[in-house]
Amino acid sequence: MFVLVALAAVVAAPALAAPCSSLLEALRPERSVWHVTPRPGEAPAIYLTFDDGPNPEWTPALLDALRDTGARATFFLIDRYITGETAPIVQRIAGEGHAIGLHSGTRRLMVTEPEELAAMLQQAAARITAITGREPCRLFRPHAGWRSEAMYDALDRIGYQLAGWTWGMWDFDWGRQRRADRLAPRLARKASDGDIIVIHDGHHENPRADRRHAPETVRRLVPELRKRPFVFRPLC
Repeated sequence: MFVLVALAAVVAAPALAAPCSSLLEALRPERSVWHVTPRPGEAPAIYLTFDDGPNPEWTPALLDALRDTGARATFFLIDRYITGETAPIVQRIAGEGHAIGLHSGTRRLMVTEPEELAAMLQQAAARITAITGREPCRLFRPHAGWRSEAMYDALDRIGYQLAGWTWGMWDFDWGRQRRADRLAPRLARKASDGDIIVIHDGHHENPRADRRHAPETVRRLVPELRKRPFVFRPLC
């Protein structure tokens, strides 16, 4: 009996932090999105997403890169980083046709009571709506993919989905400095229809982190994927 309990704990524990769809999603896959189902008869699509902004140092440069390459994306914003300084950046994100989702820079939300988390997300969404004039996507991306059944309970209460990303389609470079000349070729090589790519234009602990790799990766990646020929869509 002890062996069975221990085995169940080992299997279940990674589901809370796995950077891909896992046991928590197996029974109710409609509660989250990790890959977008391709649309028959339409051009293959890639979904660029950006985490941990708005960053006053690098999000504007990223928006310039998206504008110059003609790509639309989804920005997952950390509520505490939306300030008087960054509100114009949030307005620009929406004004240039990009989608906005909710994000967090802490794992604490994984153990937050559902009622409290639901209220926090609704308040964050209301702030974005007040700035942009339109509601954000009903999507929440937890920090580093750390999630729990309690978190899903909160999302169910307010009609949100959890937003993940496609396995391997991230800017993490296994401990090395993030560089566009390495990231863009890898992402381009692995890309397939419906993939959700995550790149960080901010940092969960540093609102002005050096994220120069983000705009440069976009400038290198988008033209390569257009040759295949991918289109770029927001998640909502």
